[in-house]
Amino acid sequence: MPERIGCQVTARTNSIEALEVFRAGPNKFDLFIADTTMPNMTGIQLARKLIEIKSDIPIIICSGFSEKISADKTKAMGIRGYVMKSALRSKLANKIREVMDS
Repeated sequence: MPERIGCQVTARTNSIEALEVFRAGPNKFDLFIADTTMPNMTGIQLARKLIEIKSDIPIIICSGFSEKISADKTKAMGIRGYVMKSALRSKLANKIREVMDS
């Protein structure tokens, strides 16, 4: 979906691989989207590591239902966007535009 709105996408399904790619070239990335549930480390753990590397990286966390995480909690961590997986594609597109403009 991000490609449909003009984004160039580098996709990884493993959080360790995603971290390695980001660490190798953090300035190549304008935005990072992570799922809360990922192999090896959670999306929240990954987001914290990304922020350590590049403090101003806009991050969107996607989640199914979780009582442990919310939009307010992610914002307090420095994560700019939170989207429920059940969200329509247009909501994700709007959230991408919102965090990129902030």
